[in-house]
Amino acid sequence: MDSLLDIQKRLLPDLLNVMQKRYHILHYINLMQPVGRRSLAMSLGMTERVLRSEVEFLKDQNLISITGVGMSLTADGKNLLEKLESIMRGVIGIDKLEKQLQQQLKIRKVVIVSGDSDQSPWVKTELGRACANCMKKLLEDKNIIAVTGGTTMATVADMLTPDFGEKEILFVPARGGIGEDVNNQANTICAKMAENTGTKHRVLYVPDQVSKEMYISIMKDPLINEVLGLIKSANMVLHGIGDAITMAERRKTSEQDFQLIKQRKAVGEAFGYYFNEAGEVVHKVSTIGLQLADLSKVDNVIAVAGGASKAKAIRAYMKRAPSSTILITDEGAAKQLVQGFAH
Repeated sequence: MDSLLDIQKRLLPDLLNVMQKRYHILHYINLMQPVGRRSLAMSLGMTERVLRSEVEFLKDQNLISITGVGMSLTADGKNLLEKLESIMRGVIGIDKLEKQLQQQLKIRKVVIVSGDSDQSPWVKTELGRACANCMKKLLEDKNIIAVTGGTTMATVADMLTPDFGEKEILFVPARGGIGEDVNNQANTICAKMAENTGTKHRVLYVPDQVSKEMYISIMKDPLINEVLGLIKSANMVLHGIGDAITMAERRKTSEQDFQLIKQRKAVGEAFGYYFNEAGEVVHKVSTIGLQLADLSKVDNVIAVAGGASKAKAIRAYMKRAPSSTILITDEGAAKQLVQGFAH
């Protein structure tokens, strides 16, 4: 198959470009159906005129149906898309990119989805779906899954399905998070994950950032200690990777610490740790919950982050990530990461 694709790339590059374009159209319709033509054109970065002719072709092939509410895939369309997905990964070169990044980052596995979530919001949905598929393969009979907050983790929660409930699962927040937008707090995300899978969750109602005095006081609470015990015994951790400045602003960081983060040239953030491009910790938020050192004891650590703008943050964090890490990212970030290694 690889040799045939290589021959086609040399002899029929236009054919592969057309195939790729039509694959992206089918892929997006499948994600967002029913979807209108204008919305589809904007999401794919095409003019409505170009899209119109492609849509007519796909309709004539009985791959999509068009109604008053928008376009949807037919049964034939879904069947073809499933067969196309593995082929297109080879055409686009995603398989090779995954192996290359896995070796360069020195981690367990890299999973790349098509597109760039900076350019197309629907790519974040694909990141969530890829994370859900990865989780399914790693589930044991009994599972404690620790989850951080953030918009990407909220998307992962949306992609979880009732069949996860076939296993025993307890979702726990990886750390405190009161103070952030409630929808992006780890407690809220754990509740959503449990609801979507028909499983259980626990909450950790403590602030994201605490003083030493408050930390000592909080640690005396037996309920909080119980939840912390569950968090520390998690066999799976799901987390995002943040841009340092964006995360500092979202956390309403004090002006003094904010300037410190900027002066020390932090580019990435995870678990309350801020990293510079060399992967050095330049600032740490005092948080209750999982710490960076705890990750080395966890069997399965899944980091989910995408978008070309996140490449520096991802690279910085990966220099400190445990080798058991599985990175789920998109083409936008992956290509930037590879270019960074080339320089």
